[in-house]
Amino acid sequence: MIWVVTALHVIVCLILILVVLLQSGKAADLAGAFGGMGSQTVFGPRGTATLLSKATTVAAALFMITSLGLVILANSQTRGSGSVLENRKKAPVQQKAAPPIPAPAPTPGKK
Repeated sequence: MIWVVTALHVIVCLILILVVLLQSGKAADLAGAFGGMGSQTVFGPRGTATLLSKATTVAAALFMITSLGLVILANSQTRGSGSVLENRKKAPVQQKAAPPIPAPAPTPGKK
């Protein structure tokens, strides 16, 4: 099942890349290159939703759905508690020997 969702996810990714690259920018004319807006609206020219913008919305929604599906499928196949420290290798504990206690130095002048 995870292979089917993964294959669908890759196809949706490629479609999403394609439809985003095919769209023209918001101000793609010569005036937009120098900061001019094509119309007198506050947020720039806004036309009706084209076929490419609708396809982008659908592809983005499918991308999110397949991403969530992959996460759910991957978590259901794992047999752990979910902790990242669960599979950590434990280092052997090495006991350090106590440092030797130095002998007291003889005091000069006393014999």
